[in-house]
Amino acid sequence: MKYFIKKFFIVLVIALFLVAFSQSYNSLSIDKLAYVVAIGVDSSQSGGYNFSFQFTTVTSTSESGTSEKSPSIVNSVEAQSIGSAINLMNTYIGKRLNLSHCKVIIFSEDVAVEGISKHIYTLMNDTQIRPSANIVVSKCNAQYYIENSKPILENLITKYYDIFDNSSNFTGYTADANIGDFLNNLECDTCNPVAILGGMNTENADNQSDMTENKASSAKSNESSITGKRGSENIGLAVFKDDRMVGELNAYECLSYLNMTHQAKMFFITIQDPEKEDNYLDIYISPLRSPKVDLNIINGSPYIKVKFEFSGRIYSIDSDREYLDTKKLDAISTSCNSYIESTFSDYLYKTSREFKSDINGFGKYALSKFLTTKDFENYNWNKNYKDAFFSVEVNTSVESSILLTET
Repeated sequence: MKYFIKKFFIVLVIALFLVAFSQSYNSLSIDKLAYVVAIGVDSSQSGGYNFSFQFTTVTSTSESGTSEKSPSIVNSVEAQSIGSAINLMNTYIGKRLNLSHCKVIIFSEDVAVEGISKHIYTLMNDTQIRPSANIVVSKCNAQYYIENSKPILENLITKYYDIFDNSSNFTGYTADANIGDFLNNLECDTCNPVAILGGMNTENADNQSDMTENKASSAKSNESSITGKRGSENIGLAVFKDDRMVGELNAYECLSYLNMTHQAKMFFITIQDPEKEDNYLDIYISPLRSPKVDLNIINGSPYIKVKFEFSGRIYSIDSDREYLDTKKLDAISTSCNSYIESTFSDYLYKTSREFKSDINGFGKYALSKFLTTKDFENYNWNKNYKDAFFSVEVNTSVESSILLTET
């Protein structure tokens, strides 16, 4: 009798497992899902939107055993909302769209200027969307941007989307602007959001002479001198006032933003040699600590002092120069200070006077100057930021290159 009960119990447990796993397979089978890796939003002539969905297949393997690039598919549908677009696309492809692997959401510039809050709220209300998905504002058609985002050093488009913003860690010419931070800043009373500025890497020969004359510091998407096989590029930032795009930041202005928000890890600047007018020096800069911000409200206007401390290393070396001389290094340090102060100051006044948008989050320092939250709300920081005055102080200690110092 005991043997029969034990055998019956084992059979019952096995049956329960089979039922449980068969239901899970039926509802979550990969064969029934279409994984979206990118979403593009363009305006349509009918007054609605054109939504583009990029799908990818798993990496294939050739007969020789080498890994081949996984093809991606871009399908578009016109609809009034993302929800309606997803339903229509589900019907078209015969599978259920899954957004859990969506890496990037691209808005065309005209949609961003109009306002994107309804799209942001809808996407973040979907539990499949990850807060780490990047937000890009494209200066060209969003669908066109997606179709031309072809990885040249990666086999998978998903891998490219995972790492395409990593250059912010060592150049500062773009930033990791994701949908989670965008929503937080959209809801914040002390700051405003930003997005990656995307565009096309044009190879129009007629424009090459004009583009090559632009300094790298003023480069931004759609206007850089880069040529290559990948059509899309990401340089600079799109600045928002609430949910509407109000302006653009170029490469060095983006670098200024990263330093103001303590996100910069390392970067290069190019300054004029203090002893040789026709010579320029590339300096490798590293922040020593977070910027020190001192904010006061004077006669109703914000007065903001920001102090930075950097270490610098000479990257470009002229063989006939003695870069270990203390006086020369001091002169180079002074030139670095002057250049960075001017760059940062111009950037700050651009955000306040031109954009009227506190993307730096200075409002959190202003909050402490009021007795109550209600007093701060009555002051209306977002309105008064345009009247702010700035003082930037930079202290850079420049050394010669590591190799020369150690010899």
